[in-house]
Amino acid sequence: MAYERQLLDQTNRRILKELQAEARLTMAELGRRVSLSPPAVADRVQRLEKAGVITGYHAAVDPKALGFPFSAVVRVAPDARRLQKIPEIARETPEVGECHRITGEDCFFLKLHLHSIDELEEILDRFTPFGRTTTSIIHSSPVPGRPAPLEELRQPVEDLV
Repeated sequence: MAYERQLLDQTNRRILKELQAEARLTMAELGRRVSLSPPAVADRVQRLEKAGVITGYHAAVDPKALGFPFSAVVRVAPDARRLQKIPEIARETPEVGECHRITGEDCFFLKLHLHSIDELEEILDRFTPFGRTTTSIIHSSPVPGRPAPLEELRQPVEDLV
């Protein structure tokens, strides 16, 4: 219980910051960067994983480099009776890179990666029988996906665990 209160102490925030910047660090290198021994840093990382703070390790891949030069955002407002169909279709559609349930006029926010604009119509046709779609082509991403702002945590640590 005492550890839970200290789960996001300054050292663990430094560990998270380092892992968000470079997830492939060895425990020895991570330990050097945060001034801990490899076993001590490994124990902290394991506890962060167990607590659900670290949910996985990912390789950042540029879709354009894989032949997907177009990306689109699609908002979906499904018919009330068809709400659960949208995530099902999204899971079955490989071009859907993200699917989020959102508040507001629409219920879902999808991010698509496309080989060509011509693919868009076929993909949208999978969703339109279940509701209204609104599509925007992504021109650029001036603020790409970035890690959580660990320095900006304002809640007491006890509220986060």
